[in-house]
Amino acid sequence: EKPDAVVFNGYHNAYQHEPIKAKVGERVRFWLLNAGPNRALSFHVVGGQFDRTYFEGDWVLGDASGPSKEGGAQALGLLAAQGGFVEMVLTEPGRYPLVNHIMIDAERGAYGIVEVSK
Repeated sequence: EKPDAVVFNGYHNAYQHEPIKAKVGERVRFWLLNAGPNRALSFHVVGGQFDRTYFEGDWVLGDASGPSKEGGAQALGLLAAQGGFVEMVLTEPGRYPLVNHIMIDAERGAYGIVEVSK
């Protein structure tokens, strides 16, 4: 298995060229589905921390009433065909890389930027 590209939403480095936009203090939700066919995904936003995580139909961190007050997560790992979402609030302006933390796959195109402005 030696893929030429590993992508987010079907495009190689798509969010590097057109970053996801957010405002300081805004809650951001990332819906994730590892469409496979067989590689794992470890979704991570460098410099941020997820305070709500939903995996395969169940809350892992936080719940429907709100974010976790007792911890956070750095990544959401998904095997092929698994899905969920993560939420976070970025408190500083800047450019935050989002990656598949299986770094060879980030280098193959599963990479982007969240651009946070005031």
